[in-house]
Amino acid sequence: MDQSAGGVRIASELKLSILDLVPVIDNTDDKTALEQAVKLAQAGDAWGYNRYWVAEHHDMKQLACTSPEVLLAHIGARTSRIRIGSGALLLPHYRPLKVAESFHLLASLYPDRVDLGIGRAPGGSAHATQALSGNFIENISKLPESLRSLTELLQGTYRFEGEPVTARPSPPVPPELWMLGTNRKSAGYAAEFGTGYVFGQFMSDVGAEEILPVYRDAFTPSELCPEPRVIVAVAAVCADTAEQAKELALTGAALFRKDGEAGGPSSLDERKLFIGTPADVMERLQQLSIQLGVDEFIIVTTIQDYEKRIRSYQLLSEIWRN
Repeated sequence: MDQSAGGVRIASELKLSILDLVPVIDNTDDKTALEQAVKLAQAGDAWGYNRYWVAEHHDMKQLACTSPEVLLAHIGARTSRIRIGSGALLLPHYRPLKVAESFHLLASLYPDRVDLGIGRAPGGSAHATQALSGNFIENISKLPESLRSLTELLQGTYRFEGEPVTARPSPPVPPELWMLGTNRKSAGYAAEFGTGYVFGQFMSDVGAEEILPVYRDAFTPSELCPEPRVIVAVAAVCADTAEQAKELALTGAALFRKDGEAGGPSSLDERKLFIGTPADVMERLQQLSIQLGVDEFIIVTTIQDYEKRIRSYQLLSEIWRN
C-alpha cells in the first residue's frame, strides 16, 4: 500500500540505505572523516535506514577508508540495528579465504547485520594498486575463480586440494553477498554466482534499465541468494529548498576533481544526481522504483560540509518515514 508524505506517493515497502565514501572535507583530516562516518552511521541507525556501507579506496587523500572491515567493526559496536557492509571490498586484491574470515568474524560479532559487497575496481592509482597486490590485470582475470571460492567459503563447501577448509569463525547467519558494478560484466558475474546485485547508477554511463535485465534473466539461484535481489546506488542532495540543494551539489561536485581537470563544480549531471527538496528527491526515487522494479536504493551524498551532508539524509528520512 502507498502512503502520502508532502504530496509524494511513497511505496511503504521502499527501503533506503547509506553509502559512505568517508570523504575528507577541506580543512579537516582523516581522523575527523572517520569520526563523521560513525556519526552518519548512528544517525542512519536512528532514522530507519536499512544499511550503512563504506567503500574501499587506496592512497586517495580525499577519502579515508582503506579497510572497510576494520571500520565496520568499529561502527558495528556503535550502532544497534542498521546492517553494515562494504560497498565495495575490492576482491581482486585479496585471497578469498581471508575475505570470508574477516566477514565471518564481523557476522559473528553482529549477527544478521553484515553485508559483503564485492567490487572489481582497483580503487586507487596504478602505483598504489601495484604496491597493494601486484599485477591487477592478472588478478582481474582470476576473478571468476575467486568468486567461486568465496561463495563456497561462505556456504561451507570449499575444498583446497581436495581437503575441506572452513572460514572461521562460523557465524549464526552468513553475510549477505552482493556484487557491485556499473555494466554487463558485473551483472553477469552476479547472475552466474547467485549473488545480489548493486548497480552504481551514479557512476555509470549506461542506464539501469539496460543492465538489470542482464542480471535478472541470467540469474542462477544459490544457497546464499535463492532469488534475484537488486539495489540501485544513486547520488542525492537534499536541502530545505531546491536552490540550496543545487548550491550544495555544486560544491560537492568538486570533491573528486583533480586540479586542472575539466568538468568541475560548474558541471552537474542531473541524470545521475538527484537534487532538490526531500519531496523532489523522493518523487524521483519513487518513479525510478516503479520503472526498474526495485525496492531499495543506497544513497551517496557528497557535500563539502559534514553537518549539511547529515542534514540531507535526515530530510530524506523524514519524508520517507512520515
